[in-house]
Amino acid sequence: MEITFELGYALDTFYFLICGALVMWMAAGFTMLEAGLVRAKNTTEILTKNVALYSISCIMYMVCGYSIMYGGGEFTMFLSGITADGATGAAEPATYAPAADFFFQVVFVATAMSIVSGAVAERMKLWAFLAFAVVLTGFIYPMEGAWTWGGESVFGMYTLGDNGFSDFAGSGIVHMAGAAAALAGVLLLGARKGKYSADGRANAIPGANLPLATLGMFILWMGWFGFNGGSVLATATVESANAVAVVFMNTNAAAAGGLVAALLFAQILFKKADLTMALNGALAGLVAITAEPSTPSPLQATLFGAIGGIVVVLSIIGLDKLKIDDPVGAISVHGVVGLLGLLLVPITNDGSTFSGQLLGAVTIFVWVFATSFIAWSIIKAVIGIRVSEEEEYEGVDISECGLEAYPDFTTKRN
Repeated sequence: MEITFELGYALDTFYFLICGALVMWMAAGFTMLEAGLVRAKNTTEILTKNVALYSISCIMYMVCGYSIMYGGGEFTMFLSGITADGATGAAEPATYAPAADFFFQVVFVATAMSIVSGAVAERMKLWAFLAFAVVLTGFIYPMEGAWTWGGESVFGMYTLGDNGFSDFAGSGIVHMAGAAAALAGVLLLGARKGKYSADGRANAIPGANLPLATLGMFILWMGWFGFNGGSVLATATVESANAVAVVFMNTNAAAAGGLVAALLFAQILFKKADLTMALNGALAGLVAITAEPSTPSPLQATLFGAIGGIVVVLSIIGLDKLKIDDPVGAISVHGVVGLLGLLLVPITNDGSTFSGQLLGAVTIFVWVFATSFIAWSIIKAVIGIRVSEEEEYEGVDISECGLEAYPDFTTKRN
């Protein structure tokens, strides 16, 4: 019996760590996607933001975020006596190493912050963005995480799980939360110069490197298997291994459905096979299935992804009409489709309810948007959040980072 437990513990821990590494690799996906969808003169800052936000997320979640999210008034991972053998003094042994749980959770925090990066690209000050990263990863995200995955009541008033709320891997908890923070920043930041004409028409500002953006999408697609698959939390039993396989299958199906639907819908609307819409369609499919990838059939997962692919195209068009400038479509992909993913859960999961999903969605959005708006406003008042018009014209690579990503190809500004 002891040998069986130790083998299961080792397998679950190893699986957890591998899935965490896949989610960590999503940081590269976000980096490449964003670097491909911005103009060449803003590439270096995008790269700097993404490597820095990942590091800040790891530090802040270690210092205080994990404790806020899962309880305890101390540095949970490093002051509670966790040892290399996983011993914690708990009455019931964990099925995987506690340090593995921390690692898996921290890469989710970084994912939420990565969503913000693309939405505020090309006109935000680097250090203003990094200051906000400290607040989001150390406080804002852990608080809403405590009310959802942490199982705590919302300001002592109600518990989301007891009201029929379910979010398997984070359509709302991670993706919609990141989009809410991004929306608050974008509203205070304003649109890029030249994005909207005086008559309200949106002008296309093409990205510099679509092959790089496509690579980023595929990296995210691959990393999502860890994002959703790791959320099964185990693989050492027949039941859990089967669950993992179903989650992988449905995650892949939803991404495929989202890409094809977005590509076809873009062809109908624009008479062109728009690659950027196809890329965002795949990501929308992934976001849509993240709230519940374990209970749909493969056909349902494909249809859910397809709905996400159509919704994201409509959302991107709609936000442009509202003059909400999001260079990479992050608010639409992760916010609007994140909400969609939550609302799709009760169709296949009878343990959730539409009212519970709505309550959870409203709680997450209001908390993250309100606190983010306050944080962005304070940062704006203290150091400012937007570069000057001249710096924006020249490109934030030079003004913020002092070097260009493509020095041989960016002599002409646009």
